Amino acid sequence: MIYFQLFWEFVKVGVFCVGGGYASMPLIQAGIVDTHHWLTMAEFVDVFTISQMTPGPIGINAATFAGMKVAGIGGAIAATAGFSLPSFIIGVSLAKLFMKYGNIDGVYSILNGLRPAVVALICSAGVSFIILALWNSDRIPADLSTVDWRGIILMPIGYIMVKKKLGVIKTLLGTGVLGMLLTLMI
Repeated sequence: MIYFQLFWEFVKVGVFCVGGGYASMPLIQAGIVDTHHWLTMAEFVDVFTISQMTPGPIGINAATFAGMKVAGIGGAIAATAGFSLPSFIIGVSLAKLFMKYGNIDGVYSILNGLRPAVVALICSAGVSFIILALWNSDRIPADLSTVDWRGIILMPIGYIMVKKKLGVIKTLLGTGVLGMLLTLMI
């Protein structure tokens, strides 16, 4: 039963995931963290982090790692298949439409309308990750003084590394090592 649940949850993400892997993160979070409680928010951020470090599309990697965490190899296969199937069907269908009808203005209008929604999804995921990084919680606590000072130090360092185009792997490794050193200094 868990395999079907994972498959179906990721089919829903795959259908509504417009804009790439980053845009899929709030949808995955809603399903596996908020609705089913298969993972905690901290585990979900770990899955997302690992998904960025490994080769391949982030969304598919996240589906695979989340499925593996929830239900082992069968879960990984179910989640990955669920995430990939809608894209395959939609891609083949759109390709056939474009081949048959050529330039469809309505489709371009719809895609232009979806861009702001994609930005909102990415921002939503970013805000959730910032809250987790600074307060180790999925919500901003009433007492803001409980902020994790390591997050305050590491977040701007990570941002600067990204802006200097050092690459995802160097940024993750660098901030990971620095986070470990800061933790050992306590």
